[in-house]
Amino acid sequence: MHTLLSFSILLLFSSLARSGYLEYDQDVLIPKDWSHVGRVGPSEELELTLALKQQNVQLLEETLRMASDPDSAQYGKYLSLEEVASLVRPSELTQKVVRRWLQSHGVSNCLTVHTQDFLQCTMTAEAAESLLPGSRFHRYIRDGCSLVRSSAPYSVHGDVHQHLDFVGGLHRLPPGGKDFDEKRQQSKAGLHLGVTPAILRARYNLTAADVGSVQNNSQAVAQFLEQYYHPADLAEFMKMFGGTFQHLSQVERVVGTQGGGKAGLEASLDVEYIMSTGANISTWVFTNPGRHESQEPFLQWMVLLSNMSDLPWVHTISYGDDEDSLSTAYMTRINTEFMKAGVRGLSLLFASGDSGAGCRHMGKEQNSFRPSFPASSPYVTTVGGTSFKNPFKVTYEVTDYISGGGFSNVFKMPDYQAGAVEGYLKSVAATLPPQSYFNTSGRAYPDMAALSDNYWVVSNRVPIPWVSGTSASTPVVGGMLSLINGQRILKGLPALGFLNTRLYKLKGQGLFDVTEGCHLSCLDEQVQGKGFCAAPSWDPVTGWGTPNYPALLAALLSD
Repeated sequence: MHTLLSFSILLLFSSLARSGYLEYDQDVLIPKDWSHVGRVGPSEELELTLALKQQNVQLLEETLRMASDPDSAQYGKYLSLEEVASLVRPSELTQKVVRRWLQSHGVSNCLTVHTQDFLQCTMTAEAAESLLPGSRFHRYIRDGCSLVRSSAPYSVHGDVHQHLDFVGGLHRLPPGGKDFDEKRQQSKAGLHLGVTPAILRARYNLTAADVGSVQNNSQAVAQFLEQYYHPADLAEFMKMFGGTFQHLSQVERVVGTQGGGKAGLEASLDVEYIMSTGANISTWVFTNPGRHESQEPFLQWMVLLSNMSDLPWVHTISYGDDEDSLSTAYMTRINTEFMKAGVRGLSLLFASGDSGAGCRHMGKEQNSFRPSFPASSPYVTTVGGTSFKNPFKVTYEVTDYISGGGFSNVFKMPDYQAGAVEGYLKSVAATLPPQSYFNTSGRAYPDMAALSDNYWVVSNRVPIPWVSGTSASTPVVGGMLSLINGQRILKGLPALGFLNTRLYKLKGQGLFDVTEGCHLSCLDEQVQGKGFCAAPSWDPVTGWGTPNYPALLAALLSD
């Protein structure tokens, strides 16, 4: 009986390597913490995810621009999944060429999605290596988790490559085994009683009445890399911290397979805080499918969105990778997937990361800052982090030094933020890091922020203090946007959808401006660990600031 393995491969197409073939042109990087087990047997089964070239991507982008612009007559006029499928579905030629290519290698066991732009195909390792010449599949393990990927460059026939964006999705083994580099350290004991739902409600001016009250409203978190929440932890958390407001103590729906064993701190944090901020609102959890050798659960989540007609309005995700470790082909296609979600009225919120501006160490060459993706995507709302100025009290907020932010090296600055970013660059020109460290014309992030420091979380039935990271601030913002969606639904208005176009037109209205503090970056002689600094109005550390809920609700309740 064959074992089902699942792997993901990223295709980077470079110059013609040999007659009729285009070759993968990036070295395969295997992190030191992964152990090589051996070559995969020829009869073992693999599962490839093929991303087929879509049609009308520019029209999709324009549709999103109009649907998210409050000054457009098309504002809030979202598409159904069927309408999105009609727009982007690959051409008959693309579908025919790819299927013929697969069949010529004996591959016929393929599933498609509603939009027909992904194929998930099962085949033997022998067939996969024939399909992608040069590939050699090996198994690697770390902490009991087993993954399969190709350890060598490979190629695809030139007649086929123009019909594919990529095959699979993970270009390398995941580093560190976490969704993000969340700052999980404990702060100095005794300095802060800790952030709880009551503290958040006090700071962001949410009253006991600010809870969900409509049936057709829902929100979701997505978990990757073997992260699970425990229902008993959520119930205990709400018992401890949810006594002053109406709330739900159970997740309505889990999409995927909840693994056994211990709860993950990341998963516990996400679920507990989206459900205590977006209180009394139906909540879904998208979770890792649970197959040990499924290498790219993030891609599986994206594929799921293309195959489900009924989805929550708000999704918060604490997941990212360095831009320079991913191919432009992969990121560009994932951006299109974000656009597909946006035109359906979905709001996607991503944590900005916990490495400040980041640092790419260039050896003898000068270092540079290191943007994170999907935080750097122009089609998601990215959430940074803050701390209280006075750790003893609910005071105003300053920058949390770990708050991810900066400028994309891949995606150009979208029109909706050009004025705000140019204003920042001019106002702080004298104190900016050297321009060789960042790309002033790139998509700048984050877009907004919330407290990210010293949270209480219940995990494995134990209350844990001092948990920090932008994976805390992101579900908090998501919960508040879900509350606003509920109020919009009550007024007969559409869901907020892709927020950024409207957010930047508000110019900080409804938000507490954060103007103090800098985040971290390269520890070198030139910048000495300092990245960007907060400033009045928008900045690349805390975006436009943190939510003042009643004011933000009022600003976003107008049609």
